[in-house]
Amino acid sequence: MFPRRSGVLLHPTSLPGPYGLGELGPHALRWLDFLAEAGQRIWQVLPLGPTGYGDSPYQSFSSFAGNPYLISLERLAEQGYLQRDDLGDDSYPAGRVDFGSVISFRLGALATAAERWQARASTAERTAFLDFRRRQRAWLDDYALFMALKEAHGGRPWNEWPEPLRLRDRQALAEARRAHGAAIERSELYQFWFEEQWQALRQAAQQRNVAIFGDVPIYVAFDSADAWTMQGLLELDAEGNPTVIAGVPPDYFAATGQRWGNPIYRWGLHAEQGFSWWVARLRRTLEHVDLLRIDHFRAFEAYWEVPSDEPTAERGRWVDGPGQAIFDVFQREFGGDGEGLLPIVAEDLGVITPAVEALRDQNNLPGMKVLQFAFGGDAHDPFLPHNYPRNAVVYTGTHDNDTTLGWYRQAPEAERDLLRRYLASSGENVAHDVWRAAQASVAHTALVPLQDLLGLGSEGRMNLPGAASGNWGWRFDWSDLPVGLAALMRSTAELYGRFGGAGPVDTAYRQTKIG
Repeated sequence: MFPRRSGVLLHPTSLPGPYGLGELGPHALRWLDFLAEAGQRIWQVLPLGPTGYGDSPYQSFSSFAGNPYLISLERLAEQGYLQRDDLGDDSYPAGRVDFGSVISFRLGALATAAERWQARASTAERTAFLDFRRRQRAWLDDYALFMALKEAHGGRPWNEWPEPLRLRDRQALAEARRAHGAAIERSELYQFWFEEQWQALRQAAQQRNVAIFGDVPIYVAFDSADAWTMQGLLELDAEGNPTVIAGVPPDYFAATGQRWGNPIYRWGLHAEQGFSWWVARLRRTLEHVDLLRIDHFRAFEAYWEVPSDEPTAERGRWVDGPGQAIFDVFQREFGGDGEGLLPIVAEDLGVITPAVEALRDQNNLPGMKVLQFAFGGDAHDPFLPHNYPRNAVVYTGTHDNDTTLGWYRQAPEAERDLLRRYLASSGENVAHDVWRAAQASVAHTALVPLQDLLGLGSEGRMNLPGAASGNWGWRFDWSDLPVGLAALMRSTAELYGRFGGAGPVDTAYRQTKIG
């Protein structure tokens, strides 16, 4: 299940291309070509769901839907559903996403394309759309209605809708489906387009021997079709408001903890239902990716519960999670590789106890190692490569970290000194040196954010946990890739046994500097 290999972390929104946001079109295909040329076997992405407040992939309107903002407008134009005049002059900046203006523009373009599709789609296309609706009805019906009602109520969260809709009165829902039929079909069509384009991209990745590594947030967003449709399975009061919310206590990332605001599961009821919602969620995710990371894995063992009226996450308590019971179900449903291995990586960062480690190891799940965390202690630090187990995924840094260069510039001198001594590094090319250490480690999987391969400082940071705005917007341009980078990556993958069957490599990589 987990051969020795390496890859790159890059969310699709960060891809180059026109119209202000990375999308699932020609540039995504070119990205797969680059990974294949570079000898990389994994493309890791963040959650792919439709983003809501704050544009975070971890606060999605649905755990089952795809993000319509990623739909390639270029592909829709090739199909005749958009024209050049519909797309404007593409004056968006190349290096960063302006989510407000981009989302407004893209929703307008998608609505135009939907009108043309409804007027012009062929019989084959309509048949494929109807088949998609039938196959995905279990989640699509409620999601499309949720989005239509959200639009009809000015974007307000579902707990502020009229009571019959908030409480999902059957007659009120039937009337809403009749009243908002056009908006419902638009949302369904956007999901159909996302599915077509993503599956084409995934097939292209498989042809290039590149696995797609996805991400599943442990919690659902409060303002989501998930929460609206499974209110009884969440810790909500009679008005639909959370009584307790999720977060983490003070840690490396935030001095007052992180108050996420997500509702918490009623795990006992999930267990009574055989964790059927979770099974459906993972099954749907695995229709899009080859393996997945469960963010905040430790909550399966115990989670930090914060009263909803607390302003920070400092005053909370640890509560037992479902433990092995849910993994017994996962093993039965998803452990069919012949070795009983799950296609799951455990995000086991933060406050980790022996009980969390035992749950991870009992299910033979790889944990995570982050090299930026390795230099604050001594030789026994578990994040130092000589202490890794093979069954691990090592990162230079993650989407929640600063870039390696940005981190190094701000790190205490004691950490910088240990890094230089441990890696025999001058510190002049620190991003390269840390990446090479990840590649050389015994961990079966080594991943690096593209920003580190480009040697970027803090200007390339993707997310600052706890910051309400300014995150998720970084993008690259093809001109940012140094000459010889693909050859360097391929040669390094060969050197450390992370790529088999490589052909001749251009020695120009020897002059490439990425730090």
